[in-house]
Amino acid sequence: MENIFKDLFDNLNMETNCDPDLVQPSVLAYVGDSIHNLFIRCYLIAKYPANVNKYHKMSVSYVSAHAQSDRLHSIFEKLTEKEQYIVKRGRNAKSGSIPKNADVTEYKYATGFETLIGYLFYSKNIERLLEILKISVEGTNK
Repeated sequence: MENIFKDLFDNLNMETNCDPDLVQPSVLAYVGDSIHNLFIRCYLIAKYPANVNKYHKMSVSYVSAHAQSDRLHSIFEKLTEKEQYIVKRGRNAKSGSIPKNADVTEYKYATGFETLIGYLFYSKNIERLLEILKISVEGTNK
């Protein structure tokens, strides 16, 4: 699965010539959320035989604000200073709304996690992106 994602991200990112340091944290989080969701869905499909309803229920334990916040806390010390800074930018960014099923603090940390994923994508640091995505499933395996 890792090779498929590396090829996909490399090809998607070829046309992207923006400076990720200038992209708004909310935009990085928006992209990061999509990338994380796609990774989790493919991970679950590769690992477990199930139907779409079951996949959806399983994915919640990986992509919810609570799960993302927990994963971020468990890996934060393993991040570089720059990555920690990006997480803090995302965490502190003003958000339009808070989902009804999320605690405000968890939501902010989850946004920081998603911002990091988006930043790594736009930085074309695909190896580190995949490393973080893999770490994000290690402690959440059900």
